[in-house]
Amino acid sequence: MEYLKELEGKLAHDPIFDNMNKRRFTYVPGPIIIGAGPSGLATAACLKSKGVPSIILEKSNCIASLWQLKTYDRLKLHLPKQFCELPLMGFPSDFPTYPTKQQFISYLETYAKKFDINPIFEQTVLRAEFDETLGFWRVRSVGGKGEEMEWVCRWVVVATGENAEAAMPEIEGVEEFEGDVKHTSLYRRGEEFRGKKVLVVGCGNSGMEVCLDLCNHGAKPSLVVRDTVHVLPREMLGKSTFGLSMWLLKWLPITFVDQFLLIVSRLMLGDTSKLGLDRPSLGPLQLKNLSGKTPVLDVGTLAKIKSGDIKICPPIKRLKQHCAEFINEETENFDAIILATGYKSNVPAWLKERNMFSEKDGFPRKPFPNGWKGDNGLYAVGFTKRGILGASIDAKKIAEDVHQCLKSQAKHRALQSSI
Repeated sequence: MEYLKELEGKLAHDPIFDNMNKRRFTYVPGPIIIGAGPSGLATAACLKSKGVPSIILEKSNCIASLWQLKTYDRLKLHLPKQFCELPLMGFPSDFPTYPTKQQFISYLETYAKKFDINPIFEQTVLRAEFDETLGFWRVRSVGGKGEEMEWVCRWVVVATGENAEAAMPEIEGVEEFEGDVKHTSLYRRGEEFRGKKVLVVGCGNSGMEVCLDLCNHGAKPSLVVRDTVHVLPREMLGKSTFGLSMWLLKWLPITFVDQFLLIVSRLMLGDTSKLGLDRPSLGPLQLKNLSGKTPVLDVGTLAKIKSGDIKICPPIKRLKQHCAEFINEETENFDAIILATGYKSNVPAWLKERNMFSEKDGFPRKPFPNGWKGDNGLYAVGFTKRGILGASIDAKKIAEDVHQCLKSQAKHRALQSSI
């Protein structure tokens, strides 16, 4: 309660408080976590395990909204479940190695229930800014009915993640195209495209898997390859490719492990460049560390490309009424276009801070493992480019740091009261 008295005293002399009075005002004794995805849930659970209260503000109406509302039905975890566990609770033993979308959502809901995590839903954060005068963070949000809230706290955890908003590419003539154009965030299954020619733009894991789903539902997909890409088998030598890589990195340099992965991939998958899928000059693990670009783990798409059921196309030059013109001057008619062009961070739109986060891409300026902590009680979780495993590492660090801060403050107050 000492914090609240201190805050009220400062606000009494703050002219900005007049504007705050026009909306509801809430003081939060612990951190405010922005985002109720896996990263936000992990941070809240780690904080609670140390006796630190927190609240989560979530713009959607559910936890893990990306998984629940913006993913295709056939999605499974691309990595084995042991690499996708949140802190303090593993997956059920009867779950398969690669849990389905619904199984993963069920796991997250059980996780939230176990740790009594109750996000405040339909709260879109408009602005978060550290008030130097008060020494507190001010977080302004708007609810689903348009009501505004002002939250004041000592710590803010940015957990909106790498995939906050769909990344929409600029394609000349897209407004002329008369067929359906949608991002993969709006794609659920291939049934609606049965018998249609569909152009999928983007050859990451989502683009590859959507093409496979379209094939399985009787559509005729073509895949636009805009860049080089590493395609690896999902499993090697009876083990997951990711797990095998992590084990080998304990003993061998990353360049050796990359060479091993490429040799085994060549033996298992053949020369992907002959299919129009050229590999980058850097190995898959080195490229992941440098740029965050994830290799594609093949779940059957490559066989469809080899059989001709999926056609590989060069980048698009422009779209016309019913067709796409490619950079090689060839044109082809399509009924629909699906943009598997990924997602982006939205942090710069609402976080008024320039030191920790880059305004260019919305990621922490410091790379992993040093991007989790900023100044004045600002933290980031879920921006490591290392999936749930990286988010879990940061969630533990954040909880420990806040816990130590509270212990230090309590010790300081005890010393003051004894004088």
